[in-house]
Amino acid sequence: MALKFLGIIPNTPTDESPTIWLDEETGDLLIQSYKATEDEVRACQEIGSIPGHSTDVPDHETIIRLPAVMLQYIPRHDREEVGSAATGA
Repeated sequence: MALKFLGIIPNTPTDESPTIWLDEETGDLLIQSYKATEDEVRACQEIGSIPGHSTDVPDHETIIRLPAVMLQYIPRHDREEVGSAATGA
């Protein structure tokens, strides 16, 4: 796995350090951040996503809270590129 460090929350202490890495082989992001609270998870489940899709969070997944300041480190692609990657075109 070839990881590239993208960023860490500015002025972070030595612990509690939301961090983002890019898997250069897959384009996936690996994100260390704060766990969502039970109330936040429940709110996400109440809102849901698409009709008919389960709102349960599987054991191999979690919901995290990513501080807005961390958005600056997420790579941006133009719409055409993102659409092609999502559809495999």
